[in-house]
Amino acid sequence: MKLASLNNGRDGALVVVSDDLNRMLSAADIAHTLQEALDNWDEVCPQLEKLAENLNANEEAGEPFDQASCASPLPRSYQWADGSAYVNHVELVRKARNAEMPSSFWTDPLMYQGGSDSFLAPRDPIVMPQDDGWGIDFEAEVAVITGDVPMGVSAEEALSYIKLIMIVNDVSLRGLIPGELAKGFGFFQSKPSSAFSPVCVSPDCLGDAWKEGVLHLPLVSTYNGAVFGRPNAGIDMTFNFGQLIAHAAKSRPLCSGTIIGSGTVSNKLNDGPGKPISEGGVGYSCIAEIRMIETIETGTPKTSFMKFGDQVSIEMFDQDGQSIFGKIDQKVVQQS
Repeated sequence: MKLASLNNGRDGALVVVSDDLNRMLSAADIAHTLQEALDNWDEVCPQLEKLAENLNANEEAGEPFDQASCASPLPRSYQWADGSAYVNHVELVRKARNAEMPSSFWTDPLMYQGGSDSFLAPRDPIVMPQDDGWGIDFEAEVAVITGDVPMGVSAEEALSYIKLIMIVNDVSLRGLIPGELAKGFGFFQSKPSSAFSPVCVSPDCLGDAWKEGVLHLPLVSTYNGAVFGRPNAGIDMTFNFGQLIAHAAKSRPLCSGTIIGSGTVSNKLNDGPGKPISEGGVGYSCIAEIRMIETIETGTPKTSFMKFGDQVSIEMFDQDGQSIFGKIDQKVVQQS
């Protein structure tokens, strides 16, 4: 089952989307918004699945689906908590600044609570007042949407609370991060609004690619028209989504509609740092990572962060080359 929220009102208008992303049917008779559906999931899910089954079985059913008309599946959420499950990425960050990585990072996930009140639509521009010194960066990630999760849930039990899966561009302002972290109180200004894929899908939609809370497919980032990275989200993921959810729910319950992110998808190469695609590697899911490797190898980063006019797209394809979630496609523009 594939779902989307048309850009209509603050919480969108829920539609069911065909598996090929070409057609859609309104779900208004079942639930007006995705949050409403999640709040009543046990009752609503079978009805949405039936609608999706009818849509996919009848090529004449529905109306054309336009990804550009979508908001993020949840235009705003009660909670957005982003982990850092690809510890290779964290290790490189620290190595680039000659900082030793605590051994606990391999056993206890990192996680921050991001702003969830103003997600960008998947085709919205990334609007910034300046591009000099702020270090505008994209981060290609996988994310899940949960139902109501009880406090203290185990990692194994947590997997059953995953209702939907999507991808995300977790925009970061690298130039603002050091100053914020130096205060010892975490991210805020350095983490502006994120954008999620046009479509979110139920786990069964992914077939064998979804195994034990890990999505085993490449996540493709294209930057200014060239493929920047296609690391496999199923490789080098130290913590699966069950572990990330359990971490978030250790001391509090999570309400339906909570979004948990994987952190930047990152692959090693022969137990060492990854390489650019041009050098036979799988590339990167953010600019910061190639800058880290440049710093490690030469002492100085060469690749600049995003400037006004730069464009990034993020997409994931199944084994037949079909887009699963649709495309996030954003340009950096100056605030007027």
